[in-house]
Amino acid sequence: MPSTTHTQQPDPNGKKLVFTVTTDLTFDQRMIRICTSLANAGYAVTLVGRKLPSSLPLTQQAFQQKRLRCFFHTGKLFYAEYNLRLFFFLLFTKMDLIGAIDLDTILPCYFVSKLKNKKRLYDAHELFCEMKEVATRPAIYNMWKRIERFCVPRFNYGYTVNQPIAAEFKKMYGVDYAVIRNIALLRPIEPVTKPNKYILYQGAVNEGRSFETLIPAMQFVDVPLVICGDGNFMQQAKQLVKDHQLEDKVIFKGKIPPDELRTITRQAWIGVTLFDDTGLSNYYSLANRFFDYLHAGIPQLCVNYPVYKEINEQYHIAVLTDDISEKNIALLLNNLLGNEFEYQQLQQNCLMARKYLNWQEEEKKLIAFYQTLFG
Repeated sequence: MPSTTHTQQPDPNGKKLVFTVTTDLTFDQRMIRICTSLANAGYAVTLVGRKLPSSLPLTQQAFQQKRLRCFFHTGKLFYAEYNLRLFFFLLFTKMDLIGAIDLDTILPCYFVSKLKNKKRLYDAHELFCEMKEVATRPAIYNMWKRIERFCVPRFNYGYTVNQPIAAEFKKMYGVDYAVIRNIALLRPIEPVTKPNKYILYQGAVNEGRSFETLIPAMQFVDVPLVICGDGNFMQQAKQLVKDHQLEDKVIFKGKIPPDELRTITRQAWIGVTLFDDTGLSNYYSLANRFFDYLHAGIPQLCVNYPVYKEINEQYHIAVLTDDISEKNIALLLNNLLGNEFEYQQLQQNCLMARKYLNWQEEEKKLIAFYQTLFG
């Protein structure tokens, strides 16, 4: 049976929206923001995710949350089981719209929407088939690509996180998706003392995030690296730490609840947003942490890919690089640690940019999208 938390009653005239993810809802800040905004706008929102053995109790939100338990937690068996459970859950759930969040829940959303004659929407956080862990495995790539080719053209409504990804969907499937960026909520920010400098990586510890060069680079940097998150590259990342004898230099904190993570981010000295360019998804990415660092008022080292470059040219909040080799990463981190003038300039730019780049502004596009969708 799914685990459920009930929250405040929605507007009785509000449309019922159901969104589906494969994530543990506690840590999915993106969907918490989206669902909260829609619930506050009067929609009756339900977010469906997974329950893991390590899952924390759900915290109360402005929307309903349901977590489905599975026997399998990774690999093909997990996806098969979860999608089957999700299909039957959706089949007996009342809704006016089903929203598939990324490709890994799109099939049950499509079939249930057809059976129930309900609106369906695709929310693409990335080019799923072009992620490194998919694009570099031909059998897995072909499976997901078949699903994408079948489903995406049949989802007329949708949005994604930046214009290059929207353009790719238009080119591949002829769909016109809106752009709604995943920007952090603007919160009051107070001065904070930072007695111990550290570099922060937050987010999924997945393939393609440059850990193969970031971790060895820490041999040449005098402050520690703190990694907050988990993912499919965690074991390899820990092995890299052992191989380079960096156990005292690289600290793995695992998944951190959002409120606690904001504190850790605020106290960091530098953030890192690095990807290799294997897979178009990385090249066209707009990572959540890019904005999380900005909102915490901390400069970051970031790849010089198109969307980051466009934002940085306007606000100058990061040091961008085309070279993600370990020696260059170490050089740039040390320069940022040692150049007080540049650091303070970037820091002040972050504090200014957050007034314009924030969820309060971005959610206006989200609400307008749904108002248009329901006429």
